[in-house]
Amino acid sequence: MTDNVRLGVPVRSGDATFPKAMDNVTVRQGESATLRCSVDNRVTRVAWLNRSSILYAGNDKWCLDPRVVLLANTKTQYSIQIHDVDVYDEGPYTCSVQTDNHPKTSRVHLIVQVSPKIIEISSDISINEGGNVSLTCIATGRPDPTITWRHISPKAVGFISEDEYLEITGITREQSGEYECSASNDVAAPVVQRVKVTVNYPPYISDAKSTGVPVGQKGILMCEASAVPSADFQWYKDDKRLAEGQKGLKVENKAFFSRLTFFNVSEQDYGNYTCVASNQLGNTNASMILYEETTTALTPWKGPGAVHDGNSGAWRRGSCAWLLALPLAQLARQF
Repeated sequence: MTDNVRLGVPVRSGDATFPKAMDNVTVRQGESATLRCSVDNRVTRVAWLNRSSILYAGNDKWCLDPRVVLLANTKTQYSIQIHDVDVYDEGPYTCSVQTDNHPKTSRVHLIVQVSPKIIEISSDISINEGGNVSLTCIATGRPDPTITWRHISPKAVGFISEDEYLEITGITREQSGEYECSASNDVAAPVVQRVKVTVNYPPYISDAKSTGVPVGQKGILMCEASAVPSADFQWYKDDKRLAEGQKGLKVENKAFFSRLTFFNVSEQDYGNYTCVASNQLGNTNASMILYEETTTALTPWKGPGAVHDGNSGAWRRGSCAWLLALPLAQLARQF
């Protein structure tokens, strides 16, 4: 038999006196298949058979399947058509012809292609960092589809597996995210489904800086932490925990950071503060200092070398003496 024969084109056998029906007819599931048999004026009787069952004998229909219809019974062609083809229609079909001399047969093999379909895939999973992950993606189709796994991540490059099973040993937080299973067999567009993998890990504080604030001003201490599940935050001054709603303070906790706000900083607010971030996998902390920041008085004009001492208010060397010399020089030129 020959493969990939174009639908509806008869193929002749070695017997030049009798044209033979096509060897292969390939259709997709749900489409219609046309089986053609070429005849001539020597033919007296014709019939189409599926394995051992008669489908049509001449113009008479022998099968009960309403999907099978007679397409043509002429002096040159005897053809039937099968609508809404399914996989159980696949197999050999025979065109039987009676001539004046002896009977002849031509065989056709119907091939039914089926689009890929994912019938089983792993559920979303949550696992602690360092654990092992096994993902499964089972698909059907004709021909058998190719399965590929891909990590949906800006850092991921290309496919990570070409198998129904994806094994990840010692998973890291960078390997969290969605994993896409694709099933393809070139019959139709690939089908894809995704599995979300959540990697849990203890908190780590990525940013916590000391801050200087003048007395009477608003001050903010920030603590940023990454964790899955999200961290819970607590603030301490020395060994004393700061409670939400404490007078003059506000604590704002979000998924990845906590903000401690002082609305009117006093001398008593200065000191060492500790941010503690925790979840069920562990905790971590970072210390920072709220310190007094002194303001520097602004000068109306700074000439070359002029520096203002914000504490004493005195002018340092290189002050405005050169400005006094300027009017005197101008006065001398007038006389």
